[in-house]
Amino acid sequence: MNATINSIGIYHPEKEIRNSFFEKYIQTSDQWIRERTGIEKRYFATDDEYTSDMCVKAAQNLSLNYNKDLADIDFIIVATTTPDQLIPSVASQVQSRLKIKNAGTIDIASACAGFVNGIILAKGLIAANTHKKVLVIGADMLSKKIDMEDRTTCVLFGDGAGAVLVEASEDNHLFETITGTNGDYGKDLYLSNQNAPINGIEIIANDKFHQNGRIVYKWAVQTLTGGLKELSEKNNLTLDQTDYYIPHSANFRMLEAVFKELNVPIEKCLDSVRKYGNTSAGSVPLAWFEGLREGKVKKGDKLSLIGFGGGFTYAGIYIENNIEPLK
Repeated sequence: MNATINSIGIYHPEKEIRNSFFEKYIQTSDQWIRERTGIEKRYFATDDEYTSDMCVKAAQNLSLNYNKDLADIDFIIVATTTPDQLIPSVASQVQSRLKIKNAGTIDIASACAGFVNGIILAKGLIAANTHKKVLVIGADMLSKKIDMEDRTTCVLFGDGAGAVLVEASEDNHLFETITGTNGDYGKDLYLSNQNAPINGIEIIANDKFHQNGRIVYKWAVQTLTGGLKELSEKNNLTLDQTDYYIPHSANFRMLEAVFKELNVPIEKCLDSVRKYGNTSAGSVPLAWFEGLREGKVKKGDKLSLIGFGGGFTYAGIYIENNIEPLK
């Protein structure tokens, strides 16, 4: 069974956070943050706003943008590492609040690779002919999980969500994928509230985000560079045949380094990090949406999506864009 994606929606909280916000917590500046990350701003949720709220609003935005009926969705996948609770799942709360009566639900936790993994899983459900219309949402609310005294991480993250519908179709627009993991790096990027060691290594269990920036940066550059090459080869494409690349937006300077290494113009890279910060599972759909809204991405364009992050894990998929540009 073939599959397509022809609708998308996003949501971000209203509270805009400029780089100067962090000056009252740590020694930093707008110039320092921009030079090292490219980030200009991000959005933080209010105390009474949660990941499920962002997911519902992203789905509603999708419905509004493309006049989509959500009632006949038969499966909901939410990619997040910041669920409201462990039980019930965020996906089940989305099902309830959108009044989708006959949908299976599941949360998946693969950090910044989550949204792309969600599309891959949805593609598999449709290929198996068990489902016809799958809502895939990537959403994270890391503002509530950052240590404001850790200058290496607190300036990086923002809150946001993006949603797409993966639907059964006569024509196929979702093609070959790549996935991989190196769990040996688990201790270098984690978020935990219990004292269970990671691969035998003791960790700080304070429910805050922790990362070894140098190791994460090096792995991410190598993985993204190699992953985009592998994804192109697997789909019998040369790098220049892809119209736009949509990688996870962790750091714009890192993306510049990767695309320089690939000898691909940075203009072919769609990012969300400069406008939204690192939104983890939300970053890829946010960048895709912005590309459509700005009139860059056209129907029929060849897109390479790839997410990479905590685990360490990555996932990529080549897609022929079937979403009409937003007006």
